[in-house]
Amino acid sequence: MSRLNKELSLVQGVGLLTTSLLGTGIFIVPAVAAAVAGQASLWAWLLLIALVLPIAFTFAQLGKRFPHAGGAPHLIGRAFGARMEQSVAFLFLAVVPVGLPAALNIATGFWHALFDLSPAMVLLIQLGTLGLMGLLGQRPAKASGLIQTAIAVLIVATVASLWWAGDLPAQQQPLLPTAGVDWHSIPAALAVMFWCFVGIEAFAHMGEEFRNPQRDFPLALLIGVLLAGLVYWACSVAVLTFGTYGDEQANGASLPHLIDRLMGGKAQWLAAVIGYLACFASINIYVQGFARLIWSLADEGKLPAGLAQRNQHGVPARALLVVIVTCSSFATLAWWQGVSIAELIRYANGNFILVYLLSMAAGWVLLQGVWRWLAGISTLLCVITLGVLGMQMFYALGILALFLLISQIRSRSNKPLRTV
Repeated sequence: MSRLNKELSLVQGVGLLTTSLLGTGIFIVPAVAAAVAGQASLWAWLLLIALVLPIAFTFAQLGKRFPHAGGAPHLIGRAFGARMEQSVAFLFLAVVPVGLPAALNIATGFWHALFDLSPAMVLLIQLGTLGLMGLLGQRPAKASGLIQTAIAVLIVATVASLWWAGDLPAQQQPLLPTAGVDWHSIPAALAVMFWCFVGIEAFAHMGEEFRNPQRDFPLALLIGVLLAGLVYWACSVAVLTFGTYGDEQANGASLPHLIDRLMGGKAQWLAAVIGYLACFASINIYVQGFARLIWSLADEGKLPAGLAQRNQHGVPARALLVVIVTCSSFATLAWWQGVSIAELIRYANGNFILVYLLSMAAGWVLLQGVWRWLAGISTLLCVITLGVLGMQMFYALGILALFLLISQIRSRSNKPLRTV
């Protein structure tokens, strides 16, 4: 029996995941991939979708069989024990100090194109964004689903309008080029593009709130992955056609420049609003996921019982408040210290990949038949991806080792003394 209200439909689930995967990536990554691999980036998107699908299928099967607000940590705990579950939960939450401030900085950056913002105004926008997420999260989960579905439709419509305004089918840019393609650049492009599909693990926390999780959760996950991949590919075609990529500054302003070129200067407002909403949607799915993780741990007696309280709509309002306050504190600290976005993201990436890797390993233990072998393939893919990070992977590995050590010490201290 579900412990949370079962309100999410298939369409709302697709909207939640699609906006989570598109997020900030749709405005930056296609241009970065084009700068790294040129025409080969169009093939790289198709290859990336093929690589991510085994991971998505594994998450889909795990979510179908074990829908739970604890998400990936709960699945890992079922496979490897309570100690690993708690350690991975804190590893997942350890993304908050680094990942959330980076995403908030990117979201705020879209308003720089329209206004001359002071540092204090930047912080106020970031805190206001978190406040809006806190208010939205007090409503039933279907409220977030409806809003993020609307944002997903807006993003897809924007990319479609670029194709229409630029008459891309009639342009000379081949949709899948075969001549003059630098195939050797594809691995470097994949290393950048993989992060567009970070978000599946956060979506796993919502499985318990689907009306029909056995049917709709895996469908929403798979449709969301394919739809996001198609939108990324379509955006890359537009970026390559009109050459709105190059150095770091050009890549960061790629989509606003593209909209300005095809739709006129007044469309800068459109670019800023859509960019901010996409970032809002991506951050919101993580904030809601973190809240449900904390609530689930408290509901099972692994965190203080007060965090397991729900409001009149049946959502974990107190856990959400803790997440909002924590995110606000770290966002303020990052703003005060002037930490760069790139530095924050580098530390966050390792946590995500390690959570993916352990989730796929849990799939090998929990699933049977062909799904077990698919989980094994996904585990190997995650191991390779973690290795690509180089020294940056040791941040995540170090955090996991620390939490496991703390858990081990606490376990020993709680053991009763033997009597002779």
